[in-house]
Amino acid sequence: MTDPRLLQALDYILNHSDEASIEALAEAVTRRRRDLTVFNTIGNIPDPQKMAKEITEKINSGVGGSIDSMRRSIQEMIIKLLKEHAPELNDAQINELCQAWLPDQFSGTKNNSGLPPEALLSMIDQFVSFSHGEMKESVDKSLREEMGAWPERYWNAFPPVVKQIISDYLKDKISSRDYKSQIAIALGL
Repeated sequence: MTDPRLLQALDYILNHSDEASIEALAEAVTRRRRDLTVFNTIGNIPDPQKMAKEITEKINSGVGGSIDSMRRSIQEMIIKLLKEHAPELNDAQINELCQAWLPDQFSGTKNNSGLPPEALLSMIDQFVSFSHGEMKESVDKSLREEMGAWPERYWNAFPPVVKQIISDYLKDKISSRDYKSQIAIALGL
């Protein structure tokens, strides 16, 4: 049986994508191939994308800290795993891999938020849920206690392309399906 996410991605590529979307897809495929090559070269280390997803899930369930502490935790975990599973790498190589997997906020990357795509996706989901009035009051309260005016902070952390996609979705200019596809492409997922 074929993965439904793959079918959705192929449908988007073949039937709905424009030149900019195809360029974003090409970059995402290149990045993923590079990551898979690095994993095969270094050995059996966990995928940073999976690690970021696990950390995001913990944060969503109430464990974790601010965006900065989450970023530090992810970076520390990547460094620890690389030193454990690839002791032949020097500090410069480890830093280069950390930078590739978890870019600095001002590095000029497309994401430009300094957050892993999975963490950014979680923030987007929370923001949209809040904007639609679907967020549980306890979740909103918890986020406000931890971060203050979190909707504004999240919005300011989103790259411009993500802001446009969210705006179009909230104004019913695009369908839920197109919204999800565009967000996945914008984040390189």
